[in-house]
Amino acid sequence: MPYGRRSDRSSPSFDELLAEGAAVPTAGWDFSWFIGRATETRPSWGYARAVAERLGGRPGRAVEAVLDVQTGGGEVLAFALDEAGRAVPGRRRPALVVATEGWAPNVAKAAGLLRERGGFLVASADGPLPFADGVFDLVVSRHPVKAHWEEIARVLRPGGGYFAQHVGPRSAHELVEHFLGPQPAERLDARHPERERRDAEAAGLEIVDLRAERLRMEFHDIAAVVHFLRKVVWTVPDFTVEAYLPQLRALHERIRTEGVFTAHSSRHLFDARKP
Repeated sequence: MPYGRRSDRSSPSFDELLAEGAAVPTAGWDFSWFIGRATETRPSWGYARAVAERLGGRPGRAVEAVLDVQTGGGEVLAFALDEAGRAVPGRRRPALVVATEGWAPNVAKAAGLLRERGGFLVASADGPLPFADGVFDLVVSRHPVKAHWEEIARVLRPGGGYFAQHVGPRSAHELVEHFLGPQPAERLDARHPERERRDAEAAGLEIVDLRAERLRMEFHDIAAVVHFLRKVVWTVPDFTVEAYLPQLRALHERIRTEGVFTAHSSRHLFDARKP
């Protein structure tokens, strides 16, 4: 959410802000609604453009088949496909473009975006990948709920690669703990990149590169918090406005007093290869 704060807003009431945040559609990964209401610094590596570069393959090895796991609304893969074609004139897209998505509000949107680009969407819940062994040259994923390393390794061809941006440990923990209270260390650190490195290597993948960054998030009104928690559902898994009304009211008053609620996201970039 790389947007600036909007300064031309009036001062709606707490109830009006709750209603506004609860009414915004949550399908897809378009975060433009947050303009002026929330910001999140993006990682320095520029994931979507980096995927576009990967789609071009590497010397001696073209990418003929690509899979995007848990594609969301398909926006990132669609951007990367478009950008790959513009970046190198004459470069052709992979012959096979496939994505999976299990959240119903995203399925139709992703299917449409990929169909326009000659790709396919497979409606599939998080878990085993519904593909044969050794099908893909490249598997990508942006913010998977969980990386199923054995499945990723299974569907990759020998020499193929996994390139993904993961949510890291203690991501937005300030927001999580405001609503859920102090969390055990095992939950906060469940997505630690070194733990994931060990799991990937145990599945037979070689880690080519692994980078991590911690990034600033700002929320400028409670409507943005409500929409964020409805959209990024794993932050507070049982979130509803009604269930968390006292916490929402307390955070609203804090934002009114301090002007902003600050949290920090955590991201890491995986570049792995199947021998």
